[in-house]
Amino acid sequence: MRIDEVKQAVLAAETYLKSLQGILNNRIENLAIEEVEKSEDNQFWLITLSFERHPKSGSILPGIHEFEREYKLFKINSLTKEVESMKVRVLRNQ
Repeated sequence: MRIDEVKQAVLAAETYLKSLQGILNNRIENLAIEEVEKSEDNQFWLITLSFERHPKSGSILPGIHEFEREYKLFKINSLTKEVESMKVRVLRNQ
């Protein structure tokens, strides 16, 4: 994997996610890169990003907020760097 190609793919995923922030019900906070993988046929980058969000139920105690980590899997075209899909990434231990 060439680092400049990885950076471009991650940036495409991040830009796409942040562009949706206005229509999401929650803010994207503490964005992190979790996984980077190239498909076996080298046509796509598979990028997993995570971020924190406030749970719908509110806080446990006044002034203390509990956050939930959400994971998104992005499929990025390796030639055009366009986002082909965004899916919920479910971890097995959750």
